Amino acid sequence: MSTPSLDGVQLLPADWPAPGPIDLAIHDLPHDSARMEWWYLNAHLSAADGRPFCVFASFFVVDTGDPADDGKTYSHFLTWAVTDVDGQRYFPETRLDTRSPEMALAELDHDRGPRDPRLAQALREVVAAGRLPLPDRLLPADTCIARDRLALDFAGNRLTKTPDGRYELTLDSHDGRTGCRLRFTLDAPVVRHGDDGLVRGLGGDAMFYYFSPRCRVDGRLRVDGEWIDVAGGSGWYDHEFGEGRRAGQGYQATVGWNWLSAQLDNGYSISAYDLFDKADPQRSHGRWVIIVNPSGERCAYDEFVFSPTATWTSTKTFNQYPIAYQLNVPRAGLSLDISAAMPAQEVVTIISSPGFWEGRVQVRGAMGGVAVAGPGFVERSGGSSVDTTDEFLSSVGRETRRAIDKLLPERPTREQALRLIAGEGREHLVDGIDLDQYSRTILRPLREMILRGGKAWRSYGVLACIDAVGGDSHPYRHWLALPELLHVGSLIIDDVQDHSEVRRGGPALHKLYGDALAINAGCASYFLAQVPVSASALDTASRVAVYEAYFEAVRAAHAGQAFDIDGFAHLMPDAVETGDGALLERRVLGVHRLKSAAPAGAIARVAARLGGGTDAQARALGNLFESYGFAFQIIDDVLNLRGFDDNRKTRGEDISEGKVTAPVAKAMGKLSREDRRELWEILSSHPADRAVIRRAIDLIDGCGALDACEEEARLHVEQAWQAVDALIADSQYKIRLRAFGWFVLDRHY
Repeated sequence: MSTPSLDGVQLLPADWPAPGPIDLAIHDLPHDSARMEWWYLNAHLSAADGRPFCVFASFFVVDTGDPADDGKTYSHFLTWAVTDVDGQRYFPETRLDTRSPEMALAELDHDRGPRDPRLAQALREVVAAGRLPLPDRLLPADTCIARDRLALDFAGNRLTKTPDGRYELTLDSHDGRTGCRLRFTLDAPVVRHGDDGLVRGLGGDAMFYYFSPRCRVDGRLRVDGEWIDVAGGSGWYDHEFGEGRRAGQGYQATVGWNWLSAQLDNGYSISAYDLFDKADPQRSHGRWVIIVNPSGERCAYDEFVFSPTATWTSTKTFNQYPIAYQLNVPRAGLSLDISAAMPAQEVVTIISSPGFWEGRVQVRGAMGGVAVAGPGFVERSGGSSVDTTDEFLSSVGRETRRAIDKLLPERPTREQALRLIAGEGREHLVDGIDLDQYSRTILRPLREMILRGGKAWRSYGVLACIDAVGGDSHPYRHWLALPELLHVGSLIIDDVQDHSEVRRGGPALHKLYGDALAINAGCASYFLAQVPVSASALDTASRVAVYEAYFEAVRAAHAGQAFDIDGFAHLMPDAVETGDGALLERRVLGVHRLKSAAPAGAIARVAARLGGGTDAQARALGNLFESYGFAFQIIDDVLNLRGFDDNRKTRGEDISEGKVTAPVAKAMGKLSREDRRELWEILSSHPADRAVIRRAIDLIDGCGALDACEEEARLHVEQAWQAVDALIADSQYKIRLRAFGWFVLDRHY
């Protein structure tokens, strides 16, 4: 058999393993000819007290130099995690080469960063200063590997092969609370993956891949700062090297994969991978299943089904990952159901931005008609990721609607109705009620409005602020419903008060259910927001803080609504005559602060405290979200006159309603007396004629009022951001907050 080739081109002739058994004494070593190389281990461990844990670790060495140069510029990357299976906890760690900020900046300079220009700019602010966004951390400059033996040392995280052939794995987290000291002893010979070891990538690159599916594992784990003895464990070892991604080819931006390792209780081991194009996930770029029998013999299959059957959406990245699969290999008589031990096993990192999923799974099924089971690992990279702010907010919206759907079922059980109407221990309060009537008069009206969709940025703020201060948003997924219920309640009642016809692309709720039921449903929505809070394990002080902030937001919003309903027509004659619009502008912007800024800020402050943030951080994030709410409403006033994308709202609707908005107030200080009088006459007439409405818009825009409003919104957001920037560590979540602020200012719908 000749050296493997791709399209007739010989690959790595010096280092590629010859046919037959692989000589680990040679091929476990770093390969000078490889542009990309990694060593990977995972382990399923039983602690001395019986608790199950898992570990995986990947050590990467990548030539990041110019392909035209003869020399090598090696960069080093490390990802690992410990899973506490019973505790449903996941502890990921990523360490990146000291040159990573410089390399990330070069990628951005060549338009190979995030597709969203706002995210790219926010990332640039961080890496241009020589920093990385958390949870990634930089390796020290002295990170190195031996070239003549397997001895990797990445800042104390080590993989070393001992003279007797064992692999010693040492991992230590940045905070010293998580890690391991494990020894892997091969219990099965290594075998070739893929096409007799060949893994074809995109763009002509290729890798050589071998693995041992069975290792004995012993040693110790560190969890919560305490060392735990390992009573026994089963491990996996693999090694891959080859061309990988050439600098500038953008490989990581185009390829995704599903990968499985499984150790069955009948002695067989399974590994599968499916490479696909991120732009077209149905288009495969190489797929193999390798089945290794108890004697270590390998069978390879390229005809199989490896399909996701259930998904989970991360509250940290809003990426969607499969958490269950079916693997069917008809020729092998193999049919497996694969399910995650816990959904939240995501590694957030810019090297696979915004993250990937790697974790413990349970495998069950049949092989040759006989039931089999065993533990496994799955890695998912690429696929349903959110790469733009629009996609991100759409994903937030979907998850918010799922939270609402779970909280407010269309046909509630008695237990669900008890939770929504009264509370635990008050069963007598639902005695005699008609559940269908409750659904028809409250739940269905609310679901009608909420499930139409919305921007859901207020809901995003809850989870973002928890993560931004170093907390974990996953336990608060159901809180996505809280800001939406507050917001939708105000929309329903606002539509009744304003006699609105349309909301969120459909008839306003009072047009479908009548004023009385709409008002009642809107008010109920405010108080249903308490249910997600009661479902959380909060101490008394935290619960009180949530309620105080929530009712502060409700009070402020209702005060703002009162001012908005009454309007500021009484101030217009004086502004028209004097040309002094300062007081008028303060009054209008005051309404925006009360109605839009205060609720967003109150919820953000609570979220920051729930995430463990300091008082200063909570205040800064609260002010930031106040600035978002404030700017959002100013931009809404501007878009009403400039026009929304896809004509989502009627251009100039505020003019026909005679409403004094921020642009009108700003124009009073810029127009001549004659133009001020004309504008006020038009507003006072509540015009329906499009030509008259256009004339009013031209007056406002022509004097620069729209540009001035946009600049004021921008300044407000930027000032609030400066305080956050000084108090909050750089992270993926902070980058998203920065990009979201620009989205608010630049939006067109």
